[in-house]
Amino acid sequence: MIAVAVVDARSPGNVGTVARSMKNFGFSDLLLVDPPELDPEGEAYGFAGHAREDVLPNAREVTFDYLVENFHTVGFTAITNEDARSHVRFPFRTPAELADSLRDVEADTALVFGREDVGLTNDELARLDEVCAIPASEEYPVLNLGQAATVVLYELRELTVEQTQLPDVDRERADEDEIERLYDQWADLLDATNHPEEKRSKTMRMLRRVFGRAHLTGREAITLTGVVRRARQYAEGDADSG
Repeated sequence: MIAVAVVDARSPGNVGTVARSMKNFGFSDLLLVDPPELDPEGEAYGFAGHAREDVLPNAREVTFDYLVENFHTVGFTAITNEDARSHVRFPFRTPAELADSLRDVEADTALVFGREDVGLTNDELARLDEVCAIPASEEYPVLNLGQAATVVLYELRELTVEQTQLPDVDRERADEDEIERLYDQWADLLDATNHPEEKRSKTMRMLRRVFGRAHLTGREAITLTGVVRRARQYAEGDADSG
């Protein structure tokens, strides 16, 4: 299942535009974090087209924490012009690359779009599993919220059509709680090995990006969690304690 999440939208009309694009390309689950008031007689429903019948009235208001804890999350941002020295907005996929990566992975995924003016903050992006950026002209690479959602959902449209028709899913992604336990063990290992404190948050963001792109299976996540836990135990000098 692929949900679309909009964080702190300022304009009801933009929420309606996103809902309309979802309807165009076969998406139905709209999640709203701190949304504006969506009056059935107002701008949101006016811009939503036929999505006013189902997508918009069925939208759920959730917290950012809920997205992180329950979905494989993909945050969207403008072209970053950043390189491997930064792990907040890099590495990133294009929407077409994201479509390819999700095609053979069964995972509850949330496509997370930010505010009209500033998008998603670095703090928010740091908590998400992947970053996706839309290639655009260097002279003016910024898209508005409705445009960005339309481009992304168009690129992912085949996933919504094929999801119920794929006979053999190659990979079944680990549950989010299994992935989070792996991250917890990594954080404990960094602490046990006295990894420089000022580098830990950046290192954890890098690890989240690496594993976010890998789409670990449940067995892979459990195995890696055990390996990292064992390494932490050795670092603490109690490897024989369990």
